[in-house]
Amino acid sequence: MPNPLKSIRRLLPRALGAWLALAFVLLSVVLTLVLTSIIERKSAEQVQTSIGHGLAELAMQTSDKLERGMFERYREVGLLARRRVLAEGQPQERRRATLDGIQHSLGYYSWIGLAGLDGKVQVSAQGLLEGADVSKRPWFRNALRGIHAGDVHEAVLLARYLPRQDEPWRFVDVAFPYVDDEGVTRGVLGAHLSWQWARDVERSVMAGIAARRQVEALIVDADGNVLLGPADVTGRRLTLPSLKAAHAQRRGGYVVETWPDGRSYLVGYQLGHGYGAYPGLGWTVLVRQNVDDAFAPVRRLREYGLASGVVLAGAFSLAGMWLARRITRPLGDLADAAQRIRAGETTPIEIRRGGYAEVRALATTLNALVANLVRRRRALEDLNATLEARVTQRTRELEQALASVRANEQRIATIIETAQDAFVGIDMRGRICDWNSAAEKMLGWSRDEALGRVVSDLVMPERFRARSRELLAGFLETGALDILGQRVERILLARDGREIPVEMTLGLAGTGDGLFFSAFVHDISARKEVERMKDEFVSTVSHELRTPLTAISASLALLADGMAGELPPDAKGLVDVANASSGRLVRLVGDVLDIQKMDAGSMAFEKEVQPLLPLAEDAVAAMQSFATQSGIELSCVAAPGAEHARVDVDRDRLAQVLTNLLSNAIKFSEPGSTVRTQVEAGAEHVRLAVADEGVGIPEAFRERVFQRFAQADGADSRRQGGTGLGLSICKTIVEELGGNIWFDSAEGIGTTFYVELPLAA
Repeated sequence: MPNPLKSIRRLLPRALGAWLALAFVLLSVVLTLVLTSIIERKSAEQVQTSIGHGLAELAMQTSDKLERGMFERYREVGLLARRRVLAEGQPQERRRATLDGIQHSLGYYSWIGLAGLDGKVQVSAQGLLEGADVSKRPWFRNALRGIHAGDVHEAVLLARYLPRQDEPWRFVDVAFPYVDDEGVTRGVLGAHLSWQWARDVERSVMAGIAARRQVEALIVDADGNVLLGPADVTGRRLTLPSLKAAHAQRRGGYVVETWPDGRSYLVGYQLGHGYGAYPGLGWTVLVRQNVDDAFAPVRRLREYGLASGVVLAGAFSLAGMWLARRITRPLGDLADAAQRIRAGETTPIEIRRGGYAEVRALATTLNALVANLVRRRRALEDLNATLEARVTQRTRELEQALASVRANEQRIATIIETAQDAFVGIDMRGRICDWNSAAEKMLGWSRDEALGRVVSDLVMPERFRARSRELLAGFLETGALDILGQRVERILLARDGREIPVEMTLGLAGTGDGLFFSAFVHDISARKEVERMKDEFVSTVSHELRTPLTAISASLALLADGMAGELPPDAKGLVDVANASSGRLVRLVGDVLDIQKMDAGSMAFEKEVQPLLPLAEDAVAAMQSFATQSGIELSCVAAPGAEHARVDVDRDRLAQVLTNLLSNAIKFSEPGSTVRTQVEAGAEHVRLAVADEGVGIPEAFRERVFQRFAQADGADSRRQGGTGLGLSICKTIVEELGGNIWFDSAEGIGTTFYVELPLAA
């Protein structure tokens, strides 16, 4: 059977000229293709950048027109709110005619009207909704707070009065307080701006371009909901890199990304920033184009570049073959002369004038070949004479290096052996490969007994062994282990069966096949005993304090209520201070005892399936007196379908949670505000929300809200009172009941705490 390698060798050229020609051809092809590729790549990148910036420019133009359009509507309503013709003293027909004229001249206003401070519509264009109560509508309440523009929403009250269309009516609200000549607010002038104007803005920018380049524009609100765009995404919530980039950079740009339909698009984006006095609603404009359509010019450019490269490579190859033949002709003559010398001829090689300098140098070298050969042979004999001495010297140097390595190993072994902490080496199979004397003293096994044993089977309690094997398997698969380099607490099993609490630091040592885990282990039994004694001391002191404190608090409360007669003012002030302080101490002791029970796992829960709404109503009723003293209004409502939602909970413990949340909401609310409690039911869970209109939780404190003794501001906590334990207790109780607790907060607006519990079967 013929050898394929020999067949390939027969096809290769033998002469230098053929090799040089082949080299010229290959070099020409490679250089031409590389240069063509580089030029094509740079050109393609510039074209792609130009296309991306074009889409970003379209997005910016659309966003600018939207913001300017909203600014015009914003200014129009603001100016209309200053016209005295709408005052209550003017004839009703004249007021209505004024609003009718505004609506007819500016066709985007679907409804415009003036409501009194009681929330009832006094006058409106075409008389729509006159006499209706709009006090609960967001645009009415927001206008009184100074918020004059509301985001896109569907029609609620107006739906039945407006003409029917294929899609629901949607509006943008603009409202301003109506102020009389004396500066007194008399009502709110509100307008519902039809969302159709946004479509007109989009068409004005995209007309022509959309059909020619298959470009689509979308308008997305601050929460990621598509307000306007193609039918497949309108009304959906998007979480795209382009939206994140728009909010993060606060300026326009473009990205290539995959959309929910599975297609890739080139997307230009621009976040709106308002215009003039109009603050903006955080709308983002996206202009997308399918990647295949967007980069079609780039593909054509690449095809042209490839064709040009092939043509140029062919031309350069032909030129290279001709040039190689001319270059190698003198070398062929020189090769013939060398063959004659090899055959034994002594005729010197003729050196022609005008030839290549390299050929002349090679001929001179061949003429001196014999003399140089004799000289090199002598040098080789001298080198062989010194070779043995050099080998001996290198052997000695290797022995010294090996001795140094052994000394270092001995030094490291001595350090590990004399360490106060136990040291355990574990190979990649989970077997013990090193074990110092401190480990022998702590765990009871000698070094000979421990080496080669599986570490999880030898020193870990039975309940932890499966998890240990899972962690080792995960490390071998991914190379990642969370506890590497960390000081962690673990439980180890001694030879006599004792479980020893330890602190362990795990690291990686060695390289390649010698890689192993190094574990330094420190016995913390004494420290754990001190912590146990401390907890027992705190629990004992708390129990011993509760009885006398309760008696003191009750006595002071009776004195404060006048059971001992009218007290002098100075004495009454001291009694009030003492009564408040004793109450705080009683609550602190109670909270400490609850925390102690939770840590010990001894808090009892007597669960019972029961409706949630009565529990919430009872908690609100219990806090009504405290709220009245603080000038706060309480409310408790149930969303549709949640009136009969039932949960499996401990009534007293859940009441403790709700009372704590309501107490906090009352403490941090301003007089005259409302604390709202609402029950909502889902498919599998029921949610309880407690919302206030207070100052909100500072951003820097939010991560510590549920920590023990955590309070946002020392001065505020002294004014409001509290121990910093209430929310920690609430979190533990809710989680024991199988639920979750979290909050949403905005500084200056208020905070809402949510408790979510599973629905009872």
